[in-house]
Amino acid sequence: MRYAARPHSDDGSNSAHQDKMGEMDGKTAVIFGVANKRSIAWAITRAMVRDGARVVLNYQNERMEEGVRKLAEELPKDTLVAPCDVTDQEQVGRFFAEVGSACGGIDALVHSVAFAKREELGGRYVDTSLDGYLMAQHVSAYSLVTLAKAAEPLMEGRNASVLALTYLGAERVVESYNVMGVAKAALEASVRYLAADLGPAGTRVNAISAGPIKTLSAMGVSGFSDILKAIADRAPLRRNVTQEEVGETAAFLLSSRSSGITGQVIYVDAGFCIMGT
Repeated sequence: MRYAARPHSDDGSNSAHQDKMGEMDGKTAVIFGVANKRSIAWAITRAMVRDGARVVLNYQNERMEEGVRKLAEELPKDTLVAPCDVTDQEQVGRFFAEVGSACGGIDALVHSVAFAKREELGGRYVDTSLDGYLMAQHVSAYSLVTLAKAAEPLMEGRNASVLALTYLGAERVVESYNVMGVAKAALEASVRYLAADLGPAGTRVNAISAGPIKTLSAMGVSGFSDILKAIADRAPLRRNVTQEEVGETAAFLLSSRSSGITGQVIYVDAGFCIMGT
């Protein structure tokens, strides 16, 4: 792990939220999935830091390391950065052992990780390959179980909160979303079962179903621009949502302000999910 430099903000973004500072003071938030500034996980990271949390970030491999470390330079110097491929049980174990040693415990855990082969995100779902199906399920759904199990001892008795990111394609057919929609359905079911498992120890588990946002992974979905336009045309708010709006909802769900909420999927999609046609 390394210590990143203190942030230097020149956009005044933090000053608008002074009234919310301190909600996560003295707490640790472990956030998986930061890849670049467009990442939803990055918006969540910024919200957590603003609210006073000490943040821990991961990177999957050497190719991703430089980008994550560069982003970490914008965060407080107690930010921790360490390697962790969520599909590698040994790496996950080492990662959380290091987090436990450095931070003592975990108060918030964010799973913003998903992957499917590009060739599986188009055409007919019935043509999905077994390899493509298993990969999407492992990275996008089972990894939440892996992380929750490894983090469980570090969260116990801390009224901790686990948060996953999902999408409407988990419950409706979204053109070209295919195998990822099925993986997200498994992810949402996992949220409910994990909430039941971890609840007796005080840990809550929820998910945010975010509207489509121009992230690196989303741009791999065929016809994504058409999806954005359709949402903006039909959603009650007549627009798409932003990373920051998802980050604000995440900050709520990861804090004590949502202490009575668990096992839920919260929609942040400008209201699109309520529309029939």
